[in-house]
Amino acid sequence: MIFGIGLHIIVAIFFAIHCLRTGRQIFWLFILFSFPLLGSIVYFVVEYLPDLQVGTRVSKVTTVASRALDPSRDLRAARDALEMTPTAQNRLRLANALLESGDTAAACEQFDLCLAGPFGKDPEIRLLAARAKLKNGQAQDAVALLYEIRSSDAEFRQEALAITLAQALAASGNMAEAGNELRQAETRFGGIEVRAEYAIWAAKSGDLATARRLREELEKSWSQWNSHSRSLNRPLFKRVDDAIASAPSA
Repeated sequence: MIFGIGLHIIVAIFFAIHCLRTGRQIFWLFILFSFPLLGSIVYFVVEYLPDLQVGTRVSKVTTVASRALDPSRDLRAARDALEMTPTAQNRLRLANALLESGDTAAACEQFDLCLAGPFGKDPEIRLLAARAKLKNGQAQDAVALLYEIRSSDAEFRQEALAITLAQALAASGNMAEAGNELRQAETRFGGIEVRAEYAIWAAKSGDLATARRLREELEKSWSQWNSHSRSLNRPLFKRVDDAIASAPSA
């Protein structure tokens, strides 16, 4: 029993030293020494394990765990970074954090500042800004940005740009143009996401034959994936199934 209690305290001290050395927030010290076992476990998952950088898959798992335990952590860190060092990179970090948190209006404000800055012509930043505007209900603005990207750099991330442009066109009421984008992209690239988005568009347009054909093709791919790939793509497949189930002629 004494050894067990002592070990908990030793572990808590180890994490307290890590907390002080890496500039973590001081409230962690209170948690670690008030609840040595539980506090050490929480600190390990939220703060220590992500620093280990032990592989992409572990990193993703710990990121999810960190966000679940402290949802505003990334946003807080991004705000602090911009306040301390107001660079274009830190502003972009804040814009992305706001978008991830669901504050699309604030994200668009930050992206607009990015677009007005020295890297405003960067196609990646413009694509991110277009996605933010689309999520914020500014579909026409998103369409304009995406066409600007295509006219200035025709080779830039063609499949991803086509998907986002189709989504923006559909959101602005241009279903026919959206369908043309997805049809061409599906023929040229044939990726999982573009086929799924094309199936969703077809279902919403009443073209159930196309939607079901694409769903069958996606199912063939699904059967060849491992459990991790299936988990990552499950939300996309659910969107396809929901669109087909609620199609006008279904």
